[in-house]
Amino acid sequence: MTPELTYLAYAIALFFVIVLIQGYTGIANNGPMAMANARDDLKPPTIFQARMKRLTDNYRENLWFFAPLVLIAAIAGISNQWTLLGAQIFLFSRIAHAIWYAFGLAFIRPLLWLAGVIGCGMIFLALFGVLA
Repeated sequence: MTPELTYLAYAIALFFVIVLIQGYTGIANNGPMAMANARDDLKPPTIFQARMKRLTDNYRENLWFFAPLVLIAAIAGISNQWTLLGAQIFLFSRIAHAIWYAFGLAFIRPLLWLAGVIGCGMIFLALFGVLA
């Protein structure tokens, strides 16, 4: 397994943790029975619950950039310092982004998001030989 695929596995693990936290916020706000049923009459989300839903959505959207790039690189046999650095930047920026988002901290969060996008861009450019 390439190092980039290992970072993809870590990114999926982080996503799993974020989804679990989001699920817990729903249970904490509505109770387990309400969440186990059709969920038609739920209470309005708490601020933290809504924030975790947005974080989950944001992470899912960004994972759609990262995962295919890493898989294409693995299939194409492309693994170099740029693909590795891109994967590292993506994962570590997403960890920081998740923490920043969960605590509702402003200003730095968009920069952390941008760092993840830059990491994906590095992998993309390496796929086409621009970064070799």
